[in-house]
Amino acid sequence: MAKKETRFEVVLQEGAQLKDDGLRQILVDTVTGVNYLVWKSGYAGGITPLLDAQGNVVVTGTR
Repeated sequence: MAKKETRFEVVLQEGAQLKDDGLRQILVDTVTGVNYLVWKSGYAGGITPLLDAQGNVVVTGTR
């Protein structure tokens, strides 16, 4: 059985989901290269595109 390709790759992970500060991750879309900031704490969480200092979406190289 062939390995299934994953669309998103975790490039940074810090914190813990069960602590007050939560779990923070940066995901990269392997198709578009867009970076996303993900925050999770308990039953709450959020996701947003990662922006640089000029307000532009951060895009890294794709596979």
